[in-house]
Amino acid sequence: MFSTPSNRRCHICKVLQIARRTFYHDTGIAAQKEQEKLAVEQGLKEKIQVIFHDNCEVYGTRRIKDALQKADQTVSRRWIGRLMAELGITSKYTQASYKPISIPPNEESVRNVLNREFQVDKEMSLLVSDLTYVKVDNHWNSICFLIDLYNRESVGYSVGEKKDTTLVKHPLAWVKYPLRQVKVFHTDRGSKFKNVGIDELLNEYKIKRSLRRKGTPYDNAVAEATFKILKIELINESHYPILEQLSLDLFDYVNWYNNIHYL
Repeated sequence: MFSTPSNRRCHICKVLQIARRTFYHDTGIAAQKEQEKLAVEQGLKEKIQVIFHDNCEVYGTRRIKDALQKADQTVSRRWIGRLMAELGITSKYTQASYKPISIPPNEESVRNVLNREFQVDKEMSLLVSDLTYVKVDNHWNSICFLIDLYNRESVGYSVGEKKDTTLVKHPLAWVKYPLRQVKVFHTDRGSKFKNVGIDELLNEYKIKRSLRRKGTPYDNAVAEATFKILKIELINESHYPILEQLSLDLFDYVNWYNNIHYL
């Protein structure tokens, strides 16, 4: 004679010396708790997906945890990581980047005024700038960012096929704040930053120049870090057939970066 599920449960109750109604009561509670847990996790997955997709698909467990915390929901990073794995989503990561040709720096005697003092107490008092590279239709193009050290906001940017004076002057010309607020403009020693055109613009607004020391990229660490974030969060997983598409994506990214990402 085959054992039925009911008979097996009766046998278990006899072995454990418990009443059958206790067995059914306890297993019923366990099933209910499991259903409640699944419902909570499903709700959490939906929130994680919204946060992830609303933030350019770059947030990992730490930032998603912070976003949930702001919404008054405390969740461990381990739990978030498990749910992200189940959803098949993951934060973007660094990929191989452009290796520029080594060009000897200019020997300009301008000193490093910034001297790695990256914390300032006044908005638009000290700007840093640098260039990075991105492929457009399999050709390297350049991006120039202008960063306010006060709050790390990108106050100006430009894109172009050439890394020249125009690429640097454009973000300076279109910055929404009065340039007379700026006291120091800090960059590397590339000729696109140190030339007659840029000198004239800085002299007009009485802005002091600061150049990093030769062979010391850490002297412009904020700009370097900003570009690393840009590449992880936007450039590395994108393909740009035309420069206009890169410009549009940068417009959206800079707005998100300044107004949402680091609030």
